[in-house]
Amino acid sequence: MSKDKSPQEDEEPPEPALGPMGFGILLGTTALYAVYVGVPIAFGGPASMRFLTGPSAFIPIAVYLAAAVVLAVRPRTSRWGAGLLIGLGIFTLLGGGICVGTLAAQMRA
Repeated sequence: MSKDKSPQEDEEPPEPALGPMGFGILLGTTALYAVYVGVPIAFGGPASMRFLTGPSAFIPIAVYLAAAVVLAVRPRTSRWGAGLLIGLGIFTLLGGGICVGTLAAQMRA
């Protein structure tokens, strides 16, 4: 029994370490935290931020979500969109944990 193909021909080339989905996760999570944490710090703290209070706080997330869904639906950019949607989930879970931790620390003090 002879081999027609060498073992190297059967293997697929490795995917890049940070593909479109990973880059979308990293970019999306970073962008959301920049808007909700970085902008208030840049403008002098949460007390001086009036445009990210109430219902207007959901406008950046709505725009982000709309862009991520549009990218996820198109076959050519579906991995980018999926990464952005996963990034939104990470932002929500991590942000909720940070919020609960901060509130718990304030209750102790």
